[in-house]
Amino acid sequence: MTDHVNILKTEILSDNWYVLKKITYEYTKKDGSIQVQNREAYDRGNGATILLYNKELQTVILTRQFRLPTFINGNESGMLIEACAGLLDKDNPEDCIRRETEEETGYKITDVRKVFEAYMSPGSVTEILYFFVAEYHHSMKVHDGGGIEHEQENIEVLELPVIKAMEMIRTGEIKDGKTIMLLQYIKLQNLL
Repeated sequence: MTDHVNILKTEILSDNWYVLKKITYEYTKKDGSIQVQNREAYDRGNGATILLYNKELQTVILTRQFRLPTFINGNESGMLIEACAGLLDKDNPEDCIRRETEEETGYKITDVRKVFEAYMSPGSVTEILYFFVAEYHHSMKVHDGGGIEHEQENIEVLELPVIKAMEMIRTGEIKDGKTIMLLQYIKLQNLL
C-alpha cells in the first residue's frame, strides 16, 4: 500500500457470484488533510481477451452472447458482440486465452501476442484485463465453439470482414469496450 491510503475496515456485502466488498479507508490529500471515505469494489478476478484476425481474408473472429447487465441497462435483446474473453481462473493470461479461444470459438491457437493490459472499470471493479491478438486460419478450427455447457454459455461465433466490424462500431452494433479497443489496435498497428 501507499502511505496516503490506510484501510480501516472491509465488509463483504455479497459473496454470491463474485465478491462485493465495502471498504472504509483514510485518504491523505495533497494538503495533508485526512478524509475517511467508503467505496464498494466488485472483485471478479482478472481476465484476458483476444482478437483473432486473418490477414489473407481480412477478417476477424468475434462472438455474440446474451449479457444480462446490458439488457437491464437498455440493450433490448441483451445480445452483445464481443472479442473472445474469459476469467483467468488461476491460469496465467496466455494459457487462459488459449483455453477460452478454443472453448468459445473452436479455434486452437498457439501463437498469441500480448498487446497491453487495462483496468476496464476502475471506479468499481478490481479486474485487470490482459489483451491479446493472434492470427487464425481455418485449418486451426477444431470444433464449432460456442462455449461450455456447464458454464451455461451459449455463444455464437462470428467471422466478419474487418471493414464491417469497424463500421459496426460506428453504427452502435458493437458497443463492447474491449472489442472496440482491440479492433482499433489492429487498425492502428496495420495488422489488417
